[in-house]
Amino acid sequence: MLHEKSCGGIVWRKFHGNTEILLVKHINSGHWSFPKGHVEEGETEIQTAMREILEETGIDVIIDQTFRETVSYSPKKGTHKTVVYYLARAKNTDFVPQAEEIADIRWVEIDQADAVLSYDNDKSVAQKARAHIARA
Repeated sequence: MLHEKSCGGIVWRKFHGNTEILLVKHINSGHWSFPKGHVEEGETEIQTAMREILEETGIDVIIDQTFRETVSYSPKKGTHKTVVYYLARAKNTDFVPQAEEIADIRWVEIDQADAVLSYDNDKSVAQKARAHIARA
């Protein structure tokens, strides 16, 4: 069994009094999710999350280390993948999609994220993020 590990973030901002999160549509699968990518040699989870968010979206973030959620699934037969997500506050809000990987990017009001996200595990992470932001 092949094991893969990726890290990414639930990127958020306040916009006109609402909390919005950044969702990306991946070119290869066509699904809507959060920015994420594979851990490179010598990187910490947080370094990977920050790098991948910046590469895929052009957005620099501040990571909230008190929010760490893990999702595991099998993307294909014989492969087990773990994705670690951190809550990440956007320092800038103008995004630039990474041409090779990202088909589309949009800011979505956090209460509407379930209608856009493709997978239930991502919807669960978004709900936990919403609760965490509300307590902050």
